[in-house]
Amino acid sequence: MEPIRAIYPGTFDPPTNGHLDLIMRGAKIVDELVVAILRNADKGEPLFSVAERAEMLRAATSHLGNVRVATFDGLLVEFARREGAKAVLRGIRAISDYEYEFQMAMMNRKLDPEIETLFMMPAEKYTYVSSRLIKGVFRLGGDITQLVPPVVVERLNALKEKNELKEKIEPEMKMV
Repeated sequence: MEPIRAIYPGTFDPPTNGHLDLIMRGAKIVDELVVAILRNADKGEPLFSVAERAEMLRAATSHLGNVRVATFDGLLVEFARREGAKAVLRGIRAISDYEYEFQMAMMNRKLDPEIETLFMMPAEKYTYVSSRLIKGVFRLGGDITQLVPPVVVERLNALKEKNELKEKIEPEMKMV
């Protein structure tokens, strides 16, 4: 039987324990999971570069032998085809996520009916965690150590020490 490879795409800016929860659980159901960082996303100026996000994800998933980190731009289905993936893994935290994810899954199915979308819900303790909230809570001095991998805390602290955190997060934060 042919190995099953899946893509878990996202911006991961920064990676959270919610992301890691899905990565670890997804890695149990496929032969290989490619964590794919989207370049040139329409989410504004990223806090961390693609290379920094890839380093953090590689560090946080190094114990998982069937997980690989890659980057892509353009259409997800084209990347999935190039990677030989049969599925796309997506996380759904709430009903509001489902509506968007459903539309994306249907468009991806239209573009390539051979690629399936697998929806997974994060562990209950991470259902409210998002990268945007992590950045805002950290900027305001909140404790995020239980919500992100240690490498992310280290990187955020390094930005804070360089006084680069406020200028990178301030424009996107309206209210936390």
